[in-house]
Amino acid sequence: MESSIILRKTVFASIFFTLLFGNAQDKRAQNPIIFADVPDMSMIRVGDTYYMSSTTMHMSPGVPIMKSTDLSNWKLVNYAYDILADMDALNLENDESAYGRGSWASCIRYHKGVFYVFTFAATTGKTYVYSTKDIENGPWDVNSFEPSCHDLTVHFDDDGKVYMIWGNGKLMIAELKNDLSGVKVGTERVLIENASTPAGDNIMLGAEGSQLFKVNGKYYLFNITWPRNGMRTVLIHRADSIYGPYEGKVALQDRGIAQGGLIDTPEGDWFTYLFRDYGSVGRIPYLAPVTWEDGWPVLGVNGRVPDTLDLPASSGLIPNIVDSDEFNRQEGDSALPLVWQWNHNPADSLWSLTDRNGYLRLTTGRTDEKFVQARNTLTQRTFGPICSGTTALDVSNMKEGDFAGLVLLQKNYGQIGVKYENGEKKLVMVSAQNDQPEEMESLPLQQDVVYLKATCNFTDLEDVADFYYSFNGKNWMKIGGQLKMSYTLPHFMGYRFGLFNYASTEVGGFVDFDYFRIANKID
Repeated sequence: MESSIILRKTVFASIFFTLLFGNAQDKRAQNPIIFADVPDMSMIRVGDTYYMSSTTMHMSPGVPIMKSTDLSNWKLVNYAYDILADMDALNLENDESAYGRGSWASCIRYHKGVFYVFTFAATTGKTYVYSTKDIENGPWDVNSFEPSCHDLTVHFDDDGKVYMIWGNGKLMIAELKNDLSGVKVGTERVLIENASTPAGDNIMLGAEGSQLFKVNGKYYLFNITWPRNGMRTVLIHRADSIYGPYEGKVALQDRGIAQGGLIDTPEGDWFTYLFRDYGSVGRIPYLAPVTWEDGWPVLGVNGRVPDTLDLPASSGLIPNIVDSDEFNRQEGDSALPLVWQWNHNPADSLWSLTDRNGYLRLTTGRTDEKFVQARNTLTQRTFGPICSGTTALDVSNMKEGDFAGLVLLQKNYGQIGVKYENGEKKLVMVSAQNDQPEEMESLPLQQDVVYLKATCNFTDLEDVADFYYSFNGKNWMKIGGQLKMSYTLPHFMGYRFGLFNYASTEVGGFVDFDYFRIANKID
C-alpha cells in the first residue's frame, strides 16, 4: 500500500511539474529537423537569417528556397525557376520523362548583395546559375553553360576569383568567368584524384556531394562516399590553399546520415546539416553540433548525430512546408501556394483556380495510356511520422475513359479515384506496388461528389499507406489493399500526395477539386 501511495504521488508530481513548466525536451529541437523529403541541402546565413536550397528534380517549379531564423523552423519562400527547360522529357511528351533527373544538388551562395543558386541537370546537359538581389521575391536572372557539372560547389574567394569544384571520386576544380557564364579556359584541373581514399579501397559510391567552406583561412571540403557493405559516410578534406594539397579524414559514420556542410550562428556556434535516407518518405534533414579540435570540425556528439539539439523546438511542417488549400482565391489571384509543385512542367491552359470559384479545375487535353505520363498532376510532400491528405472531387463533367482522383506518387504509386468507363462511373483503388498498376477494388458511383483520403505511416520505416472514400465527408470506408510504399531510384524522391485527372479515350473532360486538406495524424 505504501509503495502504491508513493507511486501515485510521484506520477502526480510529474504531471504537475509538466503542466507548470512544460516538458523540457519539447522546448528543444528534435532530429530530423524536417521529417520530409528535403535532400541535397545547401545553406547560408545572411545576418541572422538562414536560407537553404534543396532538390526536387523533375518537379516544377524547381530548386525550392527555404528560410529560417533559428535553424529548426523552416518556411518555403521561393523557387529558383518556374520551369528548367521546355523539352519533351520535362513536358512528359513523346513518351519521355525526367523522373529521377531534372536538376540535382544545388549550391546557394551570397556575395556582395546578390544571392546565387547554382545547379546542374543531366537532362539538359547544362549547369545553371540563378541570381537575384531579392531571394524571397525575385526576379531571378539565369545563365547556363555546358557541360552539366555533377554535384558542384562554388566559392567566392577573397582574391576576387570564383571557383567551382565538382565530380564523383575524381574531383575537379576550375575558375568561373567573371560574369559566371562558364568556365575560364585553361583553368580546369584535377583537385583530388580519388577523394574517397580516407574511407578505404572498397567503395560503392565515389566521393561526391561537394560543399566547400573557408574558415579562419583554411579550406574545408565536405563530401560523401559509400564503402561497400558499409553506410553513407561524411568525408572532410582540408587545405591551406584552395588548390591543395588536401588531407582528408572520415568525419562521420552514423545511420547513413551524410551529405551537407557547415553553418554558423550569429552567436558563434557551429552546426553541420546533413540528410538521411529514410525509406519511402524520402531523404530527411538532420542537424548536428560541431566543435573544433586541432583545426578540424568534429561532427556530432561522440560520433553520433543527437536526437535533440540546443535550438528552439519546431512548430511543425504545416503550413510552412506542406499545407491545406481550400482553393479560394480573391478575384484576379490565380497563383498556387509554394507548397504545391507540378509533376513535370504543367500545361497551364488546362488547369484553373478561376473557372469555378473555390475549386481547382483540371481539364484533359490529350489521351495517355499510363498515369505516370499524364500531365498536370499537382503534388506536395508527404511527411512523417504519419500524415493524411483528403479531398472532395466533383466528377460531373468527366468524359468516357477519364480517371481522376488522389494519388500517392512514386514509381510504385497508389491511387483512389473515379473512372468513367462504358458510360458509367466507378470508384476505384489502384496499386502499382508490384510495378504494374492493378485495380484492387471498385464499386459503382451514383453521385457527382465523392470524398477521398490517403494516409501514410512512416513510423520506424513502416512505410504503409491506406486509402478511404466517403459519400458525405464524415463516414469513411477503406478501399482496396494496403500499399507497401517503397523508395525507388527511377523516381528518386519521397512519396507525394497528388491531385490528378487524365484521359484515355477522348479529351475535354474536367473535374473540380473543392479542397485539399493535409494533417499530421491518421483518423
